[in-house]
Order: sequence, then C-alpha cells, then structure tokens
Amino acid sequence: MREVAEIEAIKQVVATVEHSQNNELPDEFAGLFRADAIWTTGGGKRLFGREAISAFTHQVLPGAMRDSTVTFEVEHVLFIRPDVAAVKVLQVYRTADGQEVGTPLFVMSKEDGRWRLTACQNTAVLGDEA
Repeated sequence: MREVAEIEAIKQVVATVEHSQNNELPDEFAGLFRADAIWTTGGGKRLFGREAISAFTHQVLPGAMRDSTVTFEVEHVLFIRPDVAAVKVLQVYRTADGQEVGTPLFVMSKEDGRWRLTACQNTAVLGDEA
C-alpha cells in the first residue's frame, strides 16, 4: 500500500512538470528540483544545480509552448530505495506539424516528505519506437 501512495506522489510531481511547461511557469518547474540537482535537456545541455536549471528555464520556457502542448505519462517506477526512485516517463510534444516523442528518466529523491527531481536526462525517441 505504501508503494502505491508513493507512486501517486511521484505522478503528481510529473503532472506538475507537465503543468509548468504547458503554462510556461519556470518558477514552478524549477521548484520541483533539489538544490543540487543535475538536468540534461533534450538538446543535450547539461545543467548543475537548481539555480542553473532556473536560469535556463527562464530563458527558454516563456514563449516555447506557443502553438504546442506536451503531455507526460509515468511509464515505470523503480524504487532504488524507499526514498529514491528512477522514473521512466513518456513525453509527447504536439504541434500543428505533428508530434515529437521523448523518454525522460527522472531520478527522484524524497526530501522532507516531498519527492524532488534529482538527476534527470531527457532523450528523444527515434524512428519506429515513437
């Protein structure tokens, strides 16, 4: 039962990632990360720490979702420890020109009772896997 509740809490974080991107809310997005988090963007930019993640997000997110939407679906959760999880996500960007599919990996840790993004890698899905 406890694991089900933890998965639901993790899904809420992923839903907030979706909400913050669709609504272009860089502060909400950056607030999901640990202070010392690592994030590699879909374009391969490596960011170290919430401040760097926030600065980057404030540059790119406003206006980025014009004429597009994104959805995030938790595909699999692997608990490494009760307070650390590897979360595989299906990410779909939709525009008038079609869609792009990504497969982020979010390593999350539970800090003070709250799941936080800790080490994240965003990767495109190629060809027939989409």
